[in-house]
Amino acid sequence: MNPPQRADAENSKVELRPRVLIADDEETIAETLRLILIQHGFEAIAVYGGDPAVQRAQDWQPDLFLSDVMMPDMNGIEAAIRITSAVPGCKVILISGKAVTENLLSDARRRGYDFELIFKPVHPTELLQILRMALDPRCS
Repeated sequence: MNPPQRADAENSKVELRPRVLIADDEETIAETLRLILIQHGFEAIAVYGGDPAVQRAQDWQPDLFLSDVMMPDMNGIEAAIRITSAVPGCKVILISGKAVTENLLSDARRRGYDFELIFKPVHPTELLQILRMALDPRCS
């Protein structure tokens, strides 16, 4: 997989690791995902809610946003909509353990957003494969 290049690295011809912004209101889950991704060649930052994710995405410019859907401050779908508006080209993978997520996702689709949804629990190997496929420009 060829990770995306950012404008500041293009002059030096250095390829950077794909940046993944992780949002989950459960710190243990967010940090575990962050560690798994770092161990497998990603640059990853974890935040603990939708609002912090939107704020962090604007200055960090992630290649992919990985988020839980159900969070108390702002759900992951709304955060994804705001992030993809602020960071064009940012891919989105949503994770949920709740069936009510389908209603929220349907509403987002009516608004013109189509995000990939995977259900908990997801094995780390499967998650890594999904992330790599999402970031692979040949799959776009």
